[in-house]
Amino acid sequence: MKHKQFICLNGEMLPAGDPSLMHDNRSFCYGDSLFETIHANGTKLQFFQEHYRRLESGMMFLEMDKHPDLEPGKLELSIIRLLNKNHLYGGVRIRLAVFRDNGGFYTPLRNSCSYLVEALPLPYDNYRINEDGLRTTLFRTLQKQPDKLANLKTANSLLYIKAGLFRINSGLDECFIMNTQNRLAESISSNIFLMKKGALMTPALSEGCVAGVMRRQIIRIAEKENLGCVETQISENDLISADECFLTNAISGIRWVVAYGQKRYYSKTARRLILALNSDQFDG
Repeated sequence: MKHKQFICLNGEMLPAGDPSLMHDNRSFCYGDSLFETIHANGTKLQFFQEHYRRLESGMMFLEMDKHPDLEPGKLELSIIRLLNKNHLYGGVRIRLAVFRDNGGFYTPLRNSCSYLVEALPLPYDNYRINEDGLRTTLFRTLQKQPDKLANLKTANSLLYIKAGLFRINSGLDECFIMNTQNRLAESISSNIFLMKKGALMTPALSEGCVAGVMRRQIIRIAEKENLGCVETQISENDLISADECFLTNAISGIRWVVAYGQKRYYSKTARRLILALNSDQFDG
């Protein structure tokens, strides 16, 4: 039996199919919004505190005032209520959006905000490596400006949409996004890691990548595994000369890249780290 699905708007459970936002919503009109994508297993939210801290930091930067129910304890309970109401007890993809309340044009009339939570089931409860590695290319049409906005997850996603269309037209699985210094910043929906001559490396936040929650966890777990990780500048030459390449995000965990053009990569480190990641979050 299929259950009726709900969303959570400012703590209130509403039918997912009913209208819930007005035409002058600032996220719709101006992209005046932040969002978090969170993995859950049952009613356990993976890295919830880390997601919350990133959201809070982004709201402070954008000068948004907190909704009263956006305290971490209240918010977590609202999300768990939504999971239970939607009968989602396995792997779940949660999207938490925070947007400034209606009013004004580019300049807002107020800084109060609202939030909306959606939840969708995932095929797996934990993180699983992709057995068919990703085939990738570079997206060169547009570049990302490496500033403080670049580290946020905002509703302004036109760069990623263009990259996604390019990926589809190229017949590939993923593509890398460059910054304005012609260095690698990230992929369409993930942070980038390379293993080169025994050293793990990832673009520094100053290179313009999103400050990924999973990126930070992989750096932490790599240190526990005695791998370490250098946050640095990464060029196309580094990509070509690397032994391994993998991508990370909060939903998939780790995705292994098998090819960039004619270059081929191993998956040893990606497999090692995803085992450690699952052990960190799900074992015991």
